[in-house]
Amino acid sequence: MRDLHNGKLRNMASVYLIQGSRILLLYRQGNSIVKNMWIGSAGGHFEKNELNDAKACVLRELYEELAVDETSLMNLKLRYVTLRNTSDELRINYYYFADLDTSHTSYLPSTEGITKWYSLNEVTSLPMPFTAQYMIDHYIAAGQYDDALYGGIANESGVVFTKL
Repeated sequence: MRDLHNGKLRNMASVYLIQGSRILLLYRQGNSIVKNMWIGSAGGHFEKNELNDAKACVLRELYEELAVDETSLMNLKLRYVTLRNTSDELRINYYYFADLDTSHTSYLPSTEGITKWYSLNEVTSLPMPFTAQYMIDHYIAAGQYDDALYGGIANESGVVFTKL
């Protein structure tokens, strides 16, 4: 039986970059907790000095992985926070969305894998981590039409979202 209350936490933040009706995704490869799946444009684990600042984490990861800084972003906003209990930890994901300025219209190489621009209607069939898949499905169906922050609680059958 799983230990549901061992107190181990894993905080992660991701950013999804948007240009018009396109979204930039990363096919994560290599030594990572998430590999061989499509994830946000950039993201990763919090550093110790970022434990109370998800935005600092996502901006650091964006610069490290894509060499894009905050001056190239418009409307950077935390849109989703999900909570999922795994076999040995409680995973908290902070999902940001931002519009990327048009000076970045071509291929953006990543230090973590392969990046590719997709239209929003193409991404639902891509392999993604559990909460990310439900989050992007919700974003396409509802989240892209408002500015709300959503909380999502994962269970065995999916992720249930509510406006916070």
